Amino acid sequence: MKEKKSFFQKIASGFPEREDSRTMRITDDEYDTTTPQFGSWDDTQEELDGELSVDMYQTEKDLVIEAMIAGVRPEDIQVNITRDIVTLSGKREANKSVIQDDYFYRELYWGTFSRSIMLPHEIDIESAEAIEKHGMLIIKMPKIDKGRQSKLKVKSL
Repeated sequence: MKEKKSFFQKIASGFPEREDSRTMRITDDEYDTTTPQFGSWDDTQEELDGELSVDMYQTEKDLVIEAMIAGVRPEDIQVNITRDIVTLSGKREANKSVIQDDYFYRELYWGTFSRSIMLPHEIDIESAEAIEKHGMLIIKMPKIDKGRQSKLKVKSL
């Protein structure tokens, strides 16, 4: 099984490895992006998900995950939660009205993305909520209080 590359690994994989990078000079002839060894952004040989950057923090009662999802419609985002893992996935559609040759810079990530996050505490799945606000996905998940106790009355049958 092939290991998924992160967004930055995809970027770095386009450059040849050299023994001494401090003295390395790449000439125009060496850096030919049409050669298969370098690949390209629109390489269809391998469809990999981009990795979504997140912030995760806790409050007294909740775990909170925040991720920038600007340009993604809420219906194109999937949030799957178990008691100890959250998986975010979706797709950011590129502007198809712009012709490839008309771009001067093309640095934004377009396509599918995915991120699985191990949670440091068990959470109450049923009470979790996800909202989108100004391009930010905010997921609030109540922590389960493992120290909470309750007394049960024993009934006689």
